[in-house]
Amino acid sequence: MTAYDDDKPTPRGELALQVIPLPVDTNANGDVFAGWLVKQMDIAAATMAGRISQGRNATVAMDRMEFLSPLRVGSQVGCYCELVDIGRSSMKINVEVWTLDRTAKNPRKVTEGLFVYVAIDEHGRIREVPEQSL
Repeated sequence: MTAYDDDKPTPRGELALQVIPLPVDTNANGDVFAGWLVKQMDIAAATMAGRISQGRNATVAMDRMEFLSPLRVGSQVGCYCELVDIGRSSMKINVEVWTLDRTAKNPRKVTEGLFVYVAIDEHGRIREVPEQSL
């Protein structure tokens, strides 16, 4: 990013999941449930963790989230994942959520959160993350 596009924020990471919330995903006021969005974020980050760990993984922590703007039914929701750190058995993945409303020209950031996963074996026991090649 350069000084010329500081006023045009863009998502960090790779697009891991794109979905559209439906009316069934809302509360009685018509707002999309925060829990629905957290579920999508977890799915996106778990997909990346699975590729990195080359197998099963489990969510063990999630950092706090702040919702910056509302999520509307029918908008395109994109979950962008960025690997932050790899430990012996763990992976930290930051997830940014951006949305493009049906009538909008530019996407806007909705929230972000840090998810932590551990690699597990077929019995659910913690295992090492395979060495990564750069």
